Amino acid sequence: MIEAAAATPVLSRFRRIVVKVGSALLVDAEASAVRRVWLDGLVDDMARHAARGADILVVSSGAIALGRSVLGLGQGALKLEESQAAAAVGQIALSRAWAESFGRHGLTTGQVLVTLGDTEERRRYLNARETIGKLLELKAVPIINENDTVATSEIRYGDNDRLAARVATMTSADCLVLLSDIDGLYSAPPALDPKAVHLPLVPQVTPEIEAMAGGAASILSRGGMRTKIDAAKIATAAGTHMVITSGSRPTPLSAIEVGERCTWFLTPATPLGSRKRWIGGSLEPRGRLHLDAGAEKALLAGRSLLPAGVTQVEGSFSRGDAVMVVAPDGRVLGRGLVAYDWDDAERIRGHRTKDIEAILGYRGRDEMIHRDDLVLDHPGS
Repeated sequence: MIEAAAATPVLSRFRRIVVKVGSALLVDAEASAVRRVWLDGLVDDMARHAARGADILVVSSGAIALGRSVLGLGQGALKLEESQAAAAVGQIALSRAWAESFGRHGLTTGQVLVTLGDTEERRRYLNARETIGKLLELKAVPIINENDTVATSEIRYGDNDRLAARVATMTSADCLVLLSDIDGLYSAPPALDPKAVHLPLVPQVTPEIEAMAGGAASILSRGGMRTKIDAAKIATAAGTHMVITSGSRPTPLSAIEVGERCTWFLTPATPLGSRKRWIGGSLEPRGRLHLDAGAEKALLAGRSLLPAGVTQVEGSFSRGDAVMVVAPDGRVLGRGLVAYDWDDAERIRGHRTKDIEAILGYRGRDEMIHRDDLVLDHPGS
């Protein structure tokens, strides 16, 4: 049996929280409508954390479940084009429900529809990350869902567990909350084994833990514990703690905080630390940026690399690729993810940030490489 030797995380200490909400919790199957009282209770919980300064992101299912009712499609299996049509109609109702509930607290919401490719293809990944990042910067709550209206393969609700984990890693969230129809992970499916033991803490996702995953249990949601364990592997590998808890409670985040039953999956890392290890050790550099003495000094002091400090551009790279950063004497200082394609980088090198728009014809990022995307071989030396 897995021993819980680590300390239980405290939800109120996290600075960026992703909350995943499934269709079965959000949508009343009999009434074919949003469960507004439950939704308002959950949003009350999230607004409380937003008020203390935490960033809140929501990954929400429910569009197809709502849309199929409006279109009179019934509860049976849908054809692909029927699912797409239901998603197109239901997404409007879903977004309205979230906007109205958060609006009671004076909070603005923004809809972000993504696909698997948006979280895995480098350029699209960066675009999605920057959009979500700007919403958070502007104090809006991103409401994220899979873009089911343009899906070209079977639409699966359960994928939102993994999508939520990818969103958490994309945005460097330090906590992912999966609201479920079960209050955590058990040693065996409790509906099948009365001797199943609840696990409050999982220090590491091992083969033993993976073997405990059960199947799906809901008409509206095809995801089961299997997808949640997969989500835990993705999240914890990137430095994000994850918790599974019952979403059937009126205020599920408050329930976690007062010690109601749940399962925490722990990570030994931090999101930024894991990201920097990935940049430093997993990406093949596609080019080089040579720096002047002022830029070298700025980087060693923990600042970002600005175009003005770049004296030479080598290689053929795209925005989001890894490049080496080179000191004036030829020493490699480290590597980072560049914010411009090589030709645009060449055009703006040596120029001030305020000149970028005039040179390129569009307003790009101020930094050639942001400090969060930069790993130095000998920081502070």
